[in-house]
Amino acid sequence: MNHLELIDVLYKYGKNEKQVLPTKEALAFLIRKLCAEFQSGKERPGVSYLQKLAQETAVSCFGTGIYLRGLIEFTNYCRNNCYYCGIRCGNEKLKRYRLTPEEILSCCDKGRKLGFQTFVLQGGEDMHYSDAEIADLIGKIKDRYPDSAVTLSFGERNYSVYKQWFDAGADRYLLRHETASKTHYEKLHPPDMSYENRIDCLFNLKEIGYQTGSGFMVGSPYQTEYDLAEDLIFLSALKPHMIGIGPFLPHKDTPFRNKASGTLEQTLIMLGLLRIIFPSVLLPATTALASLTENGREQGILFGANVVMPNLSPVSVREHYMLYDGKAFIKDEAAEGKAMLEIRLEKIGYHLAEGRGDYREVLPGKEKN
Repeated sequence: MNHLELIDVLYKYGKNEKQVLPTKEALAFLIRKLCAEFQSGKERPGVSYLQKLAQETAVSCFGTGIYLRGLIEFTNYCRNNCYYCGIRCGNEKLKRYRLTPEEILSCCDKGRKLGFQTFVLQGGEDMHYSDAEIADLIGKIKDRYPDSAVTLSFGERNYSVYKQWFDAGADRYLLRHETASKTHYEKLHPPDMSYENRIDCLFNLKEIGYQTGSGFMVGSPYQTEYDLAEDLIFLSALKPHMIGIGPFLPHKDTPFRNKASGTLEQTLIMLGLLRIIFPSVLLPATTALASLTENGREQGILFGANVVMPNLSPVSVREHYMLYDGKAFIKDEAAEGKAMLEIRLEKIGYHLAEGRGDYREVLPGKEKN
């Protein structure tokens, strides 16, 4: 089976036409073939076909509206020491900060005035905040803005804590698995971090009832096409509502400071594959993609992404939440960033969608915003 036929198989799988997902070897072949074609600078029939199907699938499910989330990076303290991350606990050069509940609510107020209806509370695994304090904060946001969605991205916790936060009003939870290969996971994380626990957390989140997001880095150190294929297979089992991917970008104060970045081409290919395999998934065009190249966010949308996450954090702390070097948009005020985003989307034929942008089970051609 050639790579064009494999793309058709994945497209049919996404449409629920009783198609079986190809083997890891076949998926790895497809990824390798598409990357080589993309980077050749010559004709690229496979890449063009994938982009066409991915874009058509996204528009068929969601129209040309792009969902908006307001990102609030409320703490850069973290108990973990992941080898790739700029806010790892072992980075002694980093200036640490924590936002107070009042400052976080102020970010929500600012975002709501700009039309945001989803607030993403993201931070390192900072145990300074008690479970009850996080639950109280969630409740205050929901009391103030009952029609808004609260998304948490706060790392690994046990089932009872996730349940406490869900009962307090949290709607969604983002926890990237980073890699579905246990062997690869252990090359990216210190021995005290457990691959099995990360996976258990994701299934716990789904069982509790969160709209659950997972995802992985593209081009991370030691990664192969087989690892990326394994990511696709794992996600087909998890069936998340959101999938966040972005290129690996090194940080100068980590053990991976001299490792090569992930590529734009490979990231776009993985976005396109994710869109056709999971037609109705919420798929962000990430800041990391925009950090890799100036119009990376727009290119991601043209390969099937349908979510953007502008930063609502105070400008004064953004330079300290650096997971990688060269992060884009850290000096943009929220209002200016949103206005520029609207202009950029209009240039490629898209617009910002209204509403919370919740996950909906839709198949291509069945429903549009």
